[in-house]
Amino acid sequence: MVVALPIRTDLSAGELRVLARREKDPRAASRMHAIAHALEGKGRAEAARLAGMERQALHDAVVRYNGEGLAGLHNRPKGHARPVLNDEESAALKQLVLAGPDLARDGRTEWTLPSLAEEIARLWGKRLHPASLSRALRRLGLSKQKTRPRRPLANAEAQEAFKKGASPRP
Repeated sequence: MVVALPIRTDLSAGELRVLARREKDPRAASRMHAIAHALEGKGRAEAARLAGMERQALHDAVVRYNGEGLAGLHNRPKGHARPVLNDEESAALKQLVLAGPDLARDGRTEWTLPSLAEEIARLWGKRLHPASLSRALRRLGLSKQKTRPRRPLANAEAQEAFKKGASPRP
């Protein structure tokens, strides 16, 4: 025979329900309602069903409630992965993007996410997927907008003459 896990009784079922009605977090409120049902003597499976959760979820909520009180019924913050690039490398990447590539040095006239990922691998030996690099660039305040393409062999004098209304020479 399985013995039910005891539930702390510093708050009654009625007090838990009052707190659940005031709670802004719906998941925490649902856990409070389930524990209130269990405190009233309903079976764990029935108490969980009435609160819209599985019996195992109620068990986990009871364990956390017993250990931490009401604070244990709230979702815990999720951890985030550390950024691949440190602050110095991020600042250097922003300068690199703002300066643009050099045709003679980089062999291209504009940065794309895959080409920037290659450059990061070359400079710092760190591999970034283009989608991750896109998020990193957004965190730096940069957008995905690209500059107008320019042809590397374009004649600047001919372009200026064309802008001033001169007819192009054959």
